[in-house]
Amino acid sequence: MQRGYVPLLYFVAILGLEAVMWKECRIIEVLRNKLVYQQRLQYMKHYFPINYTVNVQFEEVLRTANISKLRDQNVDELSLRYLWLNVNSQVLLKIWAVLLEKHPSWEYTQDLCHLFETLAEEYENYNQENVDSIIWDLVERILIADAGSSQKAMRPKALMDNCAKVMSMLYNKQCK
Repeated sequence: MQRGYVPLLYFVAILGLEAVMWKECRIIEVLRNKLVYQQRLQYMKHYFPINYTVNVQFEEVLRTANISKLRDQNVDELSLRYLWLNVNSQVLLKIWAVLLEKHPSWEYTQDLCHLFETLAEEYENYNQENVDSIIWDLVERILIADAGSSQKAMRPKALMDNCAKVMSMLYNKQCK
């Protein structure tokens, strides 16, 4: 009798996983539409003073090369997405913190923050046991924001360019 339920439970589990991936892909699609080059250029460069920079931790500068190195260390894709989400959530909060409410980029940045919060809800049950130790250590350093952590001055557009490139790298296969 119990043997008959195993295929059914497997089928339900697959459907549940597909539903979660579908919701995640919808959020990523909206993020892609928000992070198109023209909007990044307008909101993160043209509306800021020339050569304006935001101080971020060295670990918050997440580039495609960083992801490639982590992949070479056999870090799984879900952990890499978790890292990308946490890094860019913190970066967006730092950019948003320097903006006045009437700044032309304020609403755009707020929308991006809300999209990242929505995506974070999808990763809510993703705990330390599921995250590679390398990634967990990086995320902890970013969230704790050690005073001794080295800072780097980055332009907001460069940070969002990195965000968009890494997002494409991590989600292109899953979310076509």
